[in-house]
Amino acid sequence: MSILVTGGAGYIGSHVVSLIRDRGEDVVLVDDLKTGILERVPGLPLLQIDLGESAAVPALTEFMQQHRVDAVIHFAARKQVPESVAEPARYYRDNLGGLANLLMAMEAASVGTLVFSSSAAVYGEPEGSPVAETATTAPINPYGETKLFGEKLIEAAVACGWLRAVSLRYFNVAGAASPTLSDRQALNLVPMVIEKIVAGEAPRVFGDDYSTPDGTCIRDFVHVIDLAEAHLAALDAIKAGKTLSSAYNIGTGTGSSVLEVVDALCRVSGRQISPVIEPRRAGDPAMVVADVTLAEQELGWKSRLTIDDMARSAWDGWIATH
Repeated sequence: MSILVTGGAGYIGSHVVSLIRDRGEDVVLVDDLKTGILERVPGLPLLQIDLGESAAVPALTEFMQQHRVDAVIHFAARKQVPESVAEPARYYRDNLGGLANLLMAMEAASVGTLVFSSSAAVYGEPEGSPVAETATTAPINPYGETKLFGEKLIEAAVACGWLRAVSLRYFNVAGAASPTLSDRQALNLVPMVIEKIVAGEAPRVFGDDYSTPDGTCIRDFVHVIDLAEAHLAALDAIKAGKTLSSAYNIGTGTGSSVLEVVDALCRVSGRQISPVIEPRRAGDPAMVVADVTLAEQELGWKSRLTIDDMARSAWDGWIATH
């Protein structure tokens, strides 16, 4: 039997693939390779296909049957908030349409176990922190909507009786297990700050007048290694037949401010560059930190690594791959 990882050549997906291989289990991949990098996952069976295409269902069904897949971890999706605002139909087609096609193929291939890559974006602008899974889900952009509706689609499939599944709501992901697996795109805070430091430019900080200790926003950053381990903990719990919730927050339960992240990256780089403070961005809450109690209690998972671990590994990865 084998595990199928969609988006397996991506930043997070490749970390999960690496852990599965370390456990000695068979793993196969689906990736359209638009952003995935084959160097991260050499020597593995790959179905290169766009999951949003109608042809994906029969091709994926055959691929799963051929490789005797018994579980799926689903990452393949678009994930940039500004892009989702500019191209909402594309996001619904790729994220929700791709998930729908995956579920139809899974049912046809009699594959009944799924771990879904969701996001804290389902909460929108939460009131209060830490944020529990019971908080109101009110996404404020098409990306967050596709993740929330994806969860609901999965819950509907579970209600049909053929599927067991959980959704993992990530907070902010950073770091790398190795330079090869590192995040190579400057689309999130940590790589964006690294890109500025390498260029000798000042990182940008939006707002320093929030009600936080240093005035900058606080977010929950989780190391990608911890995140990858959470997926396997969820998969193992499903296979063990445990009674599980439908969704779990994946974070550390503590927060780091934007200035703390900048300081950590300056330390590991050996370069001290003062950030430029710019006006607040609309819709940025002062603090968003995960309540991770449920994942600890039901999945037996807890994060281990720190913001300094993330900064060091992210810096090393960026330098090695740029």
